[in-house]
Amino acid sequence: MAKNFSSWPEQWPKNLNYPDRPIYHFLEQTAGRVPNRMAIHFGGMALTYGELKTLTDRFAHALIKLGIQKGDRVAIHLPNCPQFAIAYYGAMRIGAVFTPLSPLLSPREIIHQLNDSGARILITLDLLYPSVEAVVPQTKVEKVISTSIGDCYNAIIQPLKPLGKIPVPGTLDMVELIKAHDPAPPEVAIDVYKDLAHLAYTGGTTGVSKGVMLTHKNVASNVLQFGCWFNGAQIKILEDGKVEMVFPEGVDPVKDRRVSRDRETALVVVPWFHAMGTVGYLNNMVSSGTTMVVYPRFDPVEYIEGVAKFGATTLGGAPQLYVPLVNMAGFEKYDLNGIKIAASGAAPLPISVLEKMRKAFPKGVILEAYGLTECTMGATCNPPDPELARAGSVGLPVFDTECKVVHPETGEELSTGEEGEICIKGPQVMQGYWNRPEATAEVLKDGWLFTGDIGKQDEDGFFYITDRKKDLILYKGYNVYPRELEEVLYTHPAVEMCAVVGKPDENAGELPVAFIQLKAGMQATPEELIEFTNKQVAAYKKLREVKLIQLIPVSAAGKVLRRELRDQVAG
Repeated sequence: MAKNFSSWPEQWPKNLNYPDRPIYHFLEQTAGRVPNRMAIHFGGMALTYGELKTLTDRFAHALIKLGIQKGDRVAIHLPNCPQFAIAYYGAMRIGAVFTPLSPLLSPREIIHQLNDSGARILITLDLLYPSVEAVVPQTKVEKVISTSIGDCYNAIIQPLKPLGKIPVPGTLDMVELIKAHDPAPPEVAIDVYKDLAHLAYTGGTTGVSKGVMLTHKNVASNVLQFGCWFNGAQIKILEDGKVEMVFPEGVDPVKDRRVSRDRETALVVVPWFHAMGTVGYLNNMVSSGTTMVVYPRFDPVEYIEGVAKFGATTLGGAPQLYVPLVNMAGFEKYDLNGIKIAASGAAPLPISVLEKMRKAFPKGVILEAYGLTECTMGATCNPPDPELARAGSVGLPVFDTECKVVHPETGEELSTGEEGEICIKGPQVMQGYWNRPEATAEVLKDGWLFTGDIGKQDEDGFFYITDRKKDLILYKGYNVYPRELEEVLYTHPAVEMCAVVGKPDENAGELPVAFIQLKAGMQATPEELIEFTNKQVAAYKKLREVKLIQLIPVSAAGKVLRRELRDQVAG
């Protein structure tokens, strides 16, 4: 089935020109274009793009002097902070491979990832180091570099930010390394088609995590696919290697487009150690010259007050960002007219939450997108136009990306409207899983990535994700999709968050069980919630049990940890 362009945004190019430049090129270009534009605001600290580049080059030089070479894996074990961006682009500058290490991992998971990746160096936070100190000797890590959030605060602001620096003996101090090296690292030749940029781990919610191999070409392509999707630009590559944004004749890129290069401000709380964070909320921001207001953790009040404080124009994150926002007391009192785009990804956005967001951002567009680490970050996105964006849909395949729906068992391509497994083809699709050829062969077939996600395509080319193939509940041979039951539950006034999983049953196969987190100050009994849901669904889809819990467990990316919930009902 050919790609459906019937709803393609008017004046948007159907294909992009991609420069064969490594990822560091994004920072280099922006720092050269707007060196004095603010790049990062962090707890009172501010860095321009020119300053960010200088610090990055110093750190890159330090890595070279420590013996790190092209292809060596550099593990970054940090929350969102300026040091993360400096370490990341420093690694990219010398052709090292970035492997993100979530601060939320258990010691067992940290050992697995460090040993599987073969990381030679680990960059960590003083506050986090106690969780990794004991495991480092069990890995191939040769050197540990430590840093502190306290390094970002000067003496004047210390009374407002009472977070001091904790000594970390036996490690190298990141600040001292930056001070000791000039911003002139040697040039490193990078083959963007062959050399890996990211070794990002995925699959930890369903089993042992696997390393996803992404080249500089994979990552740079995905950054540009989404950057140009928001502004409708074509890319022009100049003789000196610089990249320009080109628009159709008569189009004013500031007045006629929702967002513009070097003019926006984004609130960034999506973890940079996650694919959505690294690509969408670091690289894409840097490429577009966006000012990033960076938060190491999510506090709903601090976050929403940042809109007025910093003049934010864009927001983004998983549904678990927006659910507490729209439900917080007094949310409706905040002036959010300046928000141009509120993007959501990583998991389906409940329709009830989407409707509240539309009221909250009257002049903005709510954009649902879809992707996974195996396609760098993203594959589809709604058009940045409220007239074109469709509620409940994850949008259209972006530039140079094809999606199809196949039968989960036979692999046969299905017709419009039929539900099946989503498959993706495009320049952002991974090279494979690190040292796992059999696992790679299971998901990469004839250039297509088989995602394991269940969805459908409508007649206008918009895609809809209905569930994960592995989350499907089989009740007496019938397919029960948790997403459908969750959408019903979200319409109940007392439900804050919910997740439905299958409970093993000898007679039925699996029984649908709902875990529910109630809104603060609200009450509802399991019996009431079961009755509320079951009168709205077919008999074979009915909930058999409801468990009320304080918090629905989610990953750092905002995905519900269904395996934890399944383990609870299986016991």
